[in-house]
Amino acid sequence: MPGGWLATRSAGPEWMDDAAQGEPAFHSALRDLEFLNRISFGYRPTLRFLDALVARTGATSLSVLDVGAGGGDMLRRVARWGVERGITLELTGLDRSPSAVTSARRAGTPGDWITADLFDLPAEARFDVILSALFTHHLPDPDLVRFLRWMERHARRGWMINDLHRHAIPWCGLWVGTRAMRLDPMVVHDSTISVARAFTRADWRRLSAEAGVAPRIAWQFPFRWSVSRIIVP
Repeated sequence: MPGGWLATRSAGPEWMDDAAQGEPAFHSALRDLEFLNRISFGYRPTLRFLDALVARTGATSLSVLDVGAGGGDMLRRVARWGVERGITLELTGLDRSPSAVTSARRAGTPGDWITADLFDLPAEARFDVILSALFTHHLPDPDLVRFLRWMERHARRGWMINDLHRHAIPWCGLWVGTRAMRLDPMVVHDSTISVARAFTRADWRRLSAEAGVAPRIAWQFPFRWSVSRIIVP
């Protein structure tokens, strides 16, 4: 959208990135984010990727790392997918926010949890699959390029990014919808900033080229991007 107010990625701050936010505020916001993910089909791109990965690799068991796992709603949905498909899963959630990890554990999210920055994980750490959802828009471009390279090194079978499309329609929809539904103030504040910090196809092509990776970049209804790699030996 050349010349528009969403022509380039915003660097506007999100309240959720503020380490001073207390656990009650995080818990309330993460609960409403899970609600938004459900009504906007936010889990579907990730589950479709997992279906494709299993079909291509023939895997019957997978170790899965969810980066920026927040309240654990994606991992809970992935766990259900594993039961439905008969896939044995070893799940790990990673988030640098202790409040988010506490919220995920309180919600009964299966698997292990790591409270750390992803780049502080041991160099030898490996997972079959690395996932992230609504995480990459929190990263500035240099860190995002680093993250793409990091996933290439640490994923055995594949990786997948599920994040927002920077566009006026989701921006306006979230501005109206979060207020009309009286969602948590953090969600109301951060939702449109998240869209403004998000990506176009051109962004993903540029960032992938800079990282030296060649992922599949696919638009997903409604207004999400799936950026993924399936690694077949």
